Amino acid sequence: MVEWLTSDEPVPYEDALAFMETRVAAIAAGEAAECVWLLEHPPLYTAGTSARDEDLLDARFPVHRTGRGGEFTYHGPGQRIAYTMLDLRARGRDIRRFVWRLEEWVIRTLWQFNIRGERRQGRVGVWVVRPDRPPQPDGAPAEDKIAAIGVRLRKWVSFHGVSINLEPDLSHYAGIVPCGIAEHGVTSLADLGLTTTMPDLDLALRAEFEETMLAEPGAPHAGGTSPLTIAQ
Repeated sequence: MVEWLTSDEPVPYEDALAFMETRVAAIAAGEAAECVWLLEHPPLYTAGTSARDEDLLDARFPVHRTGRGGEFTYHGPGQRIAYTMLDLRARGRDIRRFVWRLEEWVIRTLWQFNIRGERRQGRVGVWVVRPDRPPQPDGAPAEDKIAAIGVRLRKWVSFHGVSINLEPDLSHYAGIVPCGIAEHGVTSLADLGLTTTMPDLDLALRAEFEETMLAEPGAPHAGGTSPLTIAQ
């Protein structure tokens, strides 16, 4: 059984991290159930283990150095964060498949709103093509990132997770180079013209969770800057 928690008010990052640390230890010890926590944070930046100092352009919000994989990202109101505290010892101990599942979970969730999310070789997260914007210098269609992934494992139990942009203030991303990628932008469901609510997004996430996170996926993660850190 996986316990689902939802916070209605923005949760300070330090409080969220303390909760995850405690829960992961309890899951690893067999003393607590797995958990998915849906929440928002107040405006802040987090830096993963691959973050480069030069990608922090303007520290207009608090910056938290984390143990998760990945680079710099933004969290704030209007963004749904799903922290996944799951026991990979019961899921084959396959890290690549786990990351693939997280990506697939987001992609299937977005499809419920008729948004085609896609993977990109060498880039972490979920992307959408923007035919409404000028093409890239090489003629390829413009692309924006709509969801980020950053995970840490301790004793084969995961924490941190995914974030999906529902309607955050996208100007807040200007303080960083999101995920170290300067040539692409960031988008949200609202930016794509979707009018929906956080409870609607939560329902979609829960509806897609069992099939994509608990069932055997069809392919592993393709690679790129690792969104995952293993902490023993």
